[in-house]
Amino acid sequence: MLHPIDLLIFDGRNHHDKFLSQAKVSKNLKEAVIEYRHRYKQYPPPGFDRWYHYATSRSSVVIEDFDQIHHDLLPFRAYSPQRLRELTHQVATNPFNDVGAVIIRNGTPRVQEGVKPTHAWMVEGAAKMIEPFSEYLPDMDLVFNLNDEPRIAVPYDRITKMRAAGESIEAPPQDQVLNGWSIDRGDGWTPVEPADQTQETPFVDRSWSDDVFDDPISLVCPSSSKARRDRVWDRRNICLSCIRPHSLGQFVSDWDRAADICHQPDLAHLHGFFLSAASLKVSQELLPVFSQSSVRGFNDILFPSPWNYVDKVKYQPSEEHPDVPYLDKENTLFWIGATSEGVGLSGRWQGMARQRFTHLINNNTLNKVSVMLPAAKQGSYNYKILDGRAPQEKLGLNASVHIAERIVRCGDCDTQAEEFHTVGKVDFQDHWRYRFLFDLDGAAFSGRFLPFLQSNSLPFKTALFRQWFDSRISAWRHFVPQDLRLHDVWSTLAYFAGVRNGEEVIMPPHDREALWITEEGRKWAAQAIRKEDMEIYFFRLLLEWGRLTDDRRDELGFKL
Repeated sequence: MLHPIDLLIFDGRNHHDKFLSQAKVSKNLKEAVIEYRHRYKQYPPPGFDRWYHYATSRSSVVIEDFDQIHHDLLPFRAYSPQRLRELTHQVATNPFNDVGAVIIRNGTPRVQEGVKPTHAWMVEGAAKMIEPFSEYLPDMDLVFNLNDEPRIAVPYDRITKMRAAGESIEAPPQDQVLNGWSIDRGDGWTPVEPADQTQETPFVDRSWSDDVFDDPISLVCPSSSKARRDRVWDRRNICLSCIRPHSLGQFVSDWDRAADICHQPDLAHLHGFFLSAASLKVSQELLPVFSQSSVRGFNDILFPSPWNYVDKVKYQPSEEHPDVPYLDKENTLFWIGATSEGVGLSGRWQGMARQRFTHLINNNTLNKVSVMLPAAKQGSYNYKILDGRAPQEKLGLNASVHIAERIVRCGDCDTQAEEFHTVGKVDFQDHWRYRFLFDLDGAAFSGRFLPFLQSNSLPFKTALFRQWFDSRISAWRHFVPQDLRLHDVWSTLAYFAGVRNGEEVIMPPHDREALWITEEGRKWAAQAIRKEDMEIYFFRLLLEWGRLTDDRRDELGFKL
């Protein structure tokens, strides 16, 4: 009998093969234009030929599949170009809004003066990413979110109508297509400097609040969804109806649906973003804000993170910190990090994923755990209910999970310090000692995931937030997905690490499968999530945004 993970790895292989079959179909510019028209029912934007040459000359393995960009920008078609420019100015010129702007004129990007100094690197990193292709961009201003958390949560009914309005716009007849930007575009943008010229704001500050899931967050879901109708009060037990749509038993079977909050009302108590976000200035009006990550249902425009582009955290093994082959590493699951997911007030930290994970591994003395193990009948498996300490003490599973240095973002800091017993900080490059690296959200996306993917270690990942590249990676082929509830951690580790009771081997490690996923993730990161791929994605995004903000946008398009 196959283990469920065997089936999921098979599905992961097929999922990625399906993606590859449509990600790059065209063999030349003409075919790329045809594929674009077929896929998006429009002509490509002006400058598409420049983008195509840029992408192909850098060996991009993705030419056709930019559905994330289409999804993010579609509702903005409900606004006129002038309205988009007005909103850009309004958002960019009030310091309360926690944004920074990049101004592009005559093919040169420049960072807005007066950006918050502690966060200026984000906007400077975005401008640096734009520079290699900026000469091909029209004049425009761009607004970047300086906070980790996403910002735009338009209620479901309203955004659905805006999307429908965007879909209804037809491509112009071929003889009326204008292959070029409007003249004097720069004059249409009201200057965003000084940065403090606007007093009104569309954002409401809900930072540190514990009641944001009902309003505004769940309002991004249909009124018929569980997130709008149901509340899960039993926090001791898993909400089985919440996990069923994206799970095969304990295990995540649909990584995309696992991020959909609309069938998971229990997440209101299981993530720092919902429990008490450190920075949540949110708008229920659609605004042109570019963010590094977002939550399903939010309407921020995703762009590649400067964090990864400027190497804030980098995969950089050395003689002192070598990345040895997978089988030569310690057979241990490793995570160390800060309590940065949300603000720990009045016991809310007990629901946050980082604290729950640390408790599960180190302090779970009261709650039972369920672990899938071989059954008495040879070749079959079943779930066994064990004491919380049994995975390490009786099954020989090794995990090193710790909060580093000191408790941060807290009101009841002493209580957490007593619970977690923090340890000293470690060099990031020390991660490569371990076979299994666990990745968790912080206040938003985790900047560690790409280095983990590039390494010889096997990444385990749980996440609420999604980034620009999530549509091009496949769970169970490039990484091992984990549910936000963390009920699958021990069973997954048992599968890959193997289970022993003293000298007795209860389940051998699935080294072949682990090596395959590790190598597939490494290869794919080197092919499809390079810095060049960040530039290619951003270039295409800004050509599309340039068309949206052009007064003649309904006539603009690239044609041979």
